[in-house]
Amino acid sequence: MTTFSFQTTVAVFALIFLHVGALDTFTAAVYEHAVILPKKTETPVSPGDALLLMNKNIDVLEKAIKQAAEKGAHIIVTPEDALYGWKFTRETVFSYLEDIPDPQLDWIPCQDPHRFGHTPVQARLSCLAKNNSIYVLANIGDKKPCSSRKSTCPPNGYYQYNTNVVYDANGKLVARYHKYHLYSEPQFDSPEKPELVTFNTTFGRFGIFTCFDILFHDPAVTLVKDFHVDTILFPAAWMNVLPLLTAIEFHSAWAMGMRVNLLVANIHHIRQNMTGSGIYAPHAPKVYHYDMETESGKLLLSEMDSHPRNSPAYPTAVNWSAYATTIKPFPVQKNTFGAFIFRDALNFTELFENAGNLTVCQKDLCCHLSYRMSRKEENEVYVLGAFTGLHGRRRREYWQVCTMLKCKTTNLTTCGQPVETALTRFDIFSLSGTFGTEYVFPEVLLSKIHLSPGKFEVLRDGRLVNKNGPSEPILTVSLFGRWYAKDSHSISGRASNLETTNLLISTLLMIMISKIL
Repeated sequence: MTTFSFQTTVAVFALIFLHVGALDTFTAAVYEHAVILPKKTETPVSPGDALLLMNKNIDVLEKAIKQAAEKGAHIIVTPEDALYGWKFTRETVFSYLEDIPDPQLDWIPCQDPHRFGHTPVQARLSCLAKNNSIYVLANIGDKKPCSSRKSTCPPNGYYQYNTNVVYDANGKLVARYHKYHLYSEPQFDSPEKPELVTFNTTFGRFGIFTCFDILFHDPAVTLVKDFHVDTILFPAAWMNVLPLLTAIEFHSAWAMGMRVNLLVANIHHIRQNMTGSGIYAPHAPKVYHYDMETESGKLLLSEMDSHPRNSPAYPTAVNWSAYATTIKPFPVQKNTFGAFIFRDALNFTELFENAGNLTVCQKDLCCHLSYRMSRKEENEVYVLGAFTGLHGRRRREYWQVCTMLKCKTTNLTTCGQPVETALTRFDIFSLSGTFGTEYVFPEVLLSKIHLSPGKFEVLRDGRLVNKNGPSEPILTVSLFGRWYAKDSHSISGRASNLETTNLLISTLLMIMISKIL
């Protein structure tokens, strides 16, 4: 009891200290990095050669970090795989890895680089943060020795993790996160359970996860819903996939759907269709970047609310099925047809007229659309589609999608295939659906892969509507739902009840103190 009281007292005083120096706004930076890749090899390179390549990439990041700091940024996010790329085996990546300690060990690598062995990358990143007085998130590789007596220990005696590290403005390691949901990464291991990593600053409470993690409940949703972070830091090596999963499209929608700040730094590698970074507020994108024309990196900066829930612009909670479940469905079209997005079979109906009201259903999901086009282009076909079910080849993640999109050609069999340009503008659109999940992400993507800040909104009853006059030419208007409870994979990897309870106690203390003060 005495120990708990002491720990609680320490936590309370720490939170009071943070609150006293709190900032209402902060300047955020993200850098889309054109990574310098290693030469293809099937045999491991020496640690020296690995460090040489990583330092070449850090040289580029250093310029971006200095530039961000000179412009007043408090924190900068750099991409996943930014130091060495992604094409490795377990053996060939090993030379690039360092042992990254627990942040609770109170370490400033810049001042004590040999405390945890050979850590030149961590030392340099720490010095970049310290020398520029800025928080730095970087993605590197962690290696953790394990006993061969443990059944899960790999043959080389090490767990290998795709890892985010955060250094504060003094160069201190304040956060470490091991990516849980790996996407075609045979060089890395997944930790036993999703890690719920947060850290506090004078300009808000931050959470961290990586790339593919964003499509799952843990850790992504848990950090926002249960631990009330103000801002998510999100490094990615994201390959754009039209029509629903381009980086700027989905990430901006996730920020709006979860009502949280999201700082996204993506790799820039156009041959892999990788681009799309942004700084997203809960109500709209602040700034974003999409460039498939050049090989250059890009620094983005924006002022953000430190505590967006306290902002007048903070959006109200949405009941995503309220409107759709209470109206009389529009007449279901007899000419409904099937076509695919990715490997998912959607039910579609065509927007034949310049204006109309349509409903299309699949199982228990019905999608409703009211629309009026400024002018219907003769050589462009738009359809309304519905999908509910387990997604893709793996059939693990349960999706619910309502989407109005442009078909690739006038041939209906091309509906759902990638298309990048359009001419048709809409005076009005209103899209809603009978969703079974509360986690729905509103997407609007314009011709030539652009977003539409300030041109659409989500009403409290779940309708996605345009505002402020006619739209620019539209590629897709979508409500992308994730029904996590229906995912087919086991949820046994979620954080333990004890860990969750401890984190919740910390969060509740922070909220209580802020209200008292």
